[in-house]
Amino acid sequence: MGATSARTSATIHGSELVRLVGSDTAVPLVTGEMRRYVNLDYAASAPALQTVHDAVEQLLGWYSSVHRGAGFKSRASTAAYEGARESIHHFVNARDDDAVIITRNTTDAINLFAGTLKEGTQVVAFAGEHHANLLPWKRFGVRYLSIPESPAEMLENLETALRRLPRSDDPHIVTVTGASNVTGEIWPIREVARVAHENGARVLVDAAQLAPHAPIDMARDAIDYLALSGHKLYAPYGAGALIGERDWLSSGDPFLRGGGAVKLVTVDETLWADLPDRQEAGSPNVIGAVALGVACDTLGAVGMNRIAAEERELLAYARKRLAGIDGFEHYRVWPAGHPRVALLTFSLRGVPYDLLAATLSAEYGIGIRHGCFCAHPLMARLLKVDDSEMHRLLDETRDGHHARLPGAARMSMGLGSTTADVDALGDALSAIAADGPRWTYAIDPETDMYEPDPDPRPLPALGMRLVDHPREHTHSHSHSESA
Repeated sequence: MGATSARTSATIHGSELVRLVGSDTAVPLVTGEMRRYVNLDYAASAPALQTVHDAVEQLLGWYSSVHRGAGFKSRASTAAYEGARESIHHFVNARDDDAVIITRNTTDAINLFAGTLKEGTQVVAFAGEHHANLLPWKRFGVRYLSIPESPAEMLENLETALRRLPRSDDPHIVTVTGASNVTGEIWPIREVARVAHENGARVLVDAAQLAPHAPIDMARDAIDYLALSGHKLYAPYGAGALIGERDWLSSGDPFLRGGGAVKLVTVDETLWADLPDRQEAGSPNVIGAVALGVACDTLGAVGMNRIAAEERELLAYARKRLAGIDGFEHYRVWPAGHPRVALLTFSLRGVPYDLLAATLSAEYGIGIRHGCFCAHPLMARLLKVDDSEMHRLLDETRDGHHARLPGAARMSMGLGSTTADVDALGDALSAIAADGPRWTYAIDPETDMYEPDPDPRPLPALGMRLVDHPREHTHSHSHSESA
């Protein structure tokens, strides 16, 4: 009994219970030293759990195309694929009849859902959403509500907007984030769903940032639809999921049309399959789905409440540790005491955000994220960028110039994070605030970002082709991250 209690009370983060692939990787510094990589970039993409890696390795020997295959490997792969679907369903406590559609990621899931909406559906969203939950709605009668200063203001503005929508026999849709990828602020989803349902609307939750850090209960909170990503959830193998009520997902033509989504096809007519096949045309990503399912099972076994509690402590430690650094500014919208997932977006006075990120990487072996985090309207609000400046940036970009956008730095924590990682960042920021970078840096004309000049760090010797700074991607991705 004593040993069991000791295991239960032990810290999860950074432990063997949730071992992450690559957690002990050493990276080169510009000085020639090697240092353990301090990963403070979980909000962009999380490393694979060891349990996920092991399950994928196990399945590869049994891999085959799923469904409609009589071969034994096909049966085994199909069983694993459908088992993953059940694991995802259980992880978010979906209702018994909710469908689980395997997608590529949250962006794919939200676009798929948008494709099921009937013409005339009214969409209500907030301007501070990640682009994945902002852009798919522009072909509808979308109402973008201003970024609210508090949860109470958000609920009040939402209710007002819903009451002003035109009456319809079909429900409208409210689409909100579960947790902001910029501020970490957790949205009161249960209250959002209540207000939406009282006003004849349904709710879609972008849970890309919420799912890895807090428990989700779709049934309890009356969430109609929810999207999440494996690459945020310690399963970076290219799968995500859309979970929710079947009626809308079964209406109209599928988002993606092709093999596997049909019952019968002639040159004149197509009979679409039932869910989930209807929305999973083509050969599915079996490996990615299984990885996501195993991640859900692993996190569920550890306990999401336990994970969330530890990350609240880590975040409190980070806020206190970093707040005392000269020139450190933390960006938030809602009051400081509001619940958040474990991330901080910040700046350091006098140090451009991309120079700061480059310095932390090159001189300290610390990985953070920098830019606008695929949330341009929210970042403009946080950085106090006015409309005239935004129009200037739009005009310059439209004319083919690569304007240096305003931005910030972001540190984010996950299962591999410890207070030692926070201390490493704190020590590095203190040194940079006091003395600036020790290396030389220049703006790379291909990326429009500060980079070490020169940069003597060799890329790792991997058994694959490596291309550094692919020209066709650098500009478009410099201020973005994927959901």
